[in-house]
Amino acid sequence: MARKPIRVLVIDDSRLVRELIVDLLSLHADLTIAGTASDGDEGLRALEELQPDVLTLDLQMPRRDGLATLDAILERRPTPVIVVSSLTQRSAESAVEALERGAMDYLAKPEGLAAMRQAFGEELPTKIRNMAGIDVGHVLHVRKARQQRRAAMAAAPARKQDEGAIARNAAGCIAIGVSTGGPPALTRLFQSLEPPLPPIVVVQHMPETFTSTFAKRLDGLSKLSVKEAADGDVLQPNCVYVAPGGRQLAVRRRGENGVIEVRDGEYVSGHKPSVDVMMRSVSMIYGNRAIGVIMTGMGRDGAEGCRAIRDGGGFVLGQDEESSDVYGMNKAAWAEGGVDLQAPLDRLAEAIVVRVGQLPGHRRAATAQLTPLGA
Repeated sequence: MARKPIRVLVIDDSRLVRELIVDLLSLHADLTIAGTASDGDEGLRALEELQPDVLTLDLQMPRRDGLATLDAILERRPTPVIVVSSLTQRSAESAVEALERGAMDYLAKPEGLAAMRQAFGEELPTKIRNMAGIDVGHVLHVRKARQQRRAAMAAAPARKQDEGAIARNAAGCIAIGVSTGGPPALTRLFQSLEPPLPPIVVVQHMPETFTSTFAKRLDGLSKLSVKEAADGDVLQPNCVYVAPGGRQLAVRRRGENGVIEVRDGEYVSGHKPSVDVMMRSVSMIYGNRAIGVIMTGMGRDGAEGCRAIRDGGGFVLGQDEESSDVYGMNKAAWAEGGVDLQAPLDRLAEAIVVRVGQLPGHRRAATAQLTPLGA
C-alpha cells in the first residue's frame, strides 16, 4: 500500500519564495502542498484548518514574527517546523534561537534565483522527508524535563580542579559530532561541562554564518571557552572549537600541538563540515587519548569516524535513543560497532568527565566510573 504524500504548509511573507517552494516541491510525488500563508497569523489559521505534517517557516515576517509564530505553533499543535532563514547575522541569530525553542531543522535561504532553486528543489525535500512523522510533542517534553533538571542542579558546587590537569589534558582531545536536534543538545551539554578538560572539537551541521552565532551563544553559557574554529588555531585545554559551516575541518600535528586546519573541499558523508573528516583526523593525531562523542542527528555522518577513533585505541560515547531528537547518526555508529557506551544526554557530561579521568596519565584512572542512574 502506497504511503500518503507528506502534506506541507509554507509560511513566508515573500510571494516569490512561496511560489518557488510550491513549484519545486510539487515535482515530488511523495510531497503535496497543504497550503501557503503570507504571515504568522494566516499561518496559524491554516495550521488549525489544514493540519499539515510539516511546516516551513520564514523568520523575518511583519506583524507576528517567525519566533512568535513558532511558539504558537508548538503550543497549539506541535508539528515539525523547518526554519527557512537568510544568511544575514540577524537571521542566523533568530534561526539559532528558533532551534532552541523547538524548531526541528533549518534551511539557509540563499541569494539569487538559481541558488534558491537548488536549495528548495534539492535540500528542502530531503529535510521534509526526514522531519515527517517525528513526535514533536515528545521532543518538547524531553527538552522541558532536561531544563527542569538543569535548574535543580544549578546550585551544585563546582567540581574541584585537579592540580596538573591542564598539562595532562593538553595531550588529549574530545571530538563531538552532531546534526539535527544538535543546538539544544549541545547547549545542555556545555552548560554541564566545566574545566579541567582536554580541547574539544565540534562538528554541528550548520550553514555558514550560523556556526559563528552558535559558537558565541555557547560561549556565553559555558564555563569553557567556545569559538568558531579558524585555520591555524592551536588546540588548548578547556577550549571548544566549532567547525565553520561550509568548510571541512581537520586536526593536524604541529610540533607537540594539535592545530586546526580549515579548508574548502568536497562533501564527505553528505556534509561540509563532516564529522567523519574531523574524527578521523583526531584519531590519527591523538590515538588512545582521543574521545569521540556522537549525538543526535539525521543520517550516518560520523559512523566511520567513530570507528576510526575506536580502532586507534580511543573511546567513543553515544547519545542514547530516548534522549535524542533524531536517533540517526548515533544509531548508525552504535549499530556498526563504533560506540563503546551509550548514555542519555543528561549523563553525557558525567560520562565524558569519567572517560577523561581514565586517559593515560590521569590519577583518577583506577577509580573513575559512571555512577548508576538515580544514585
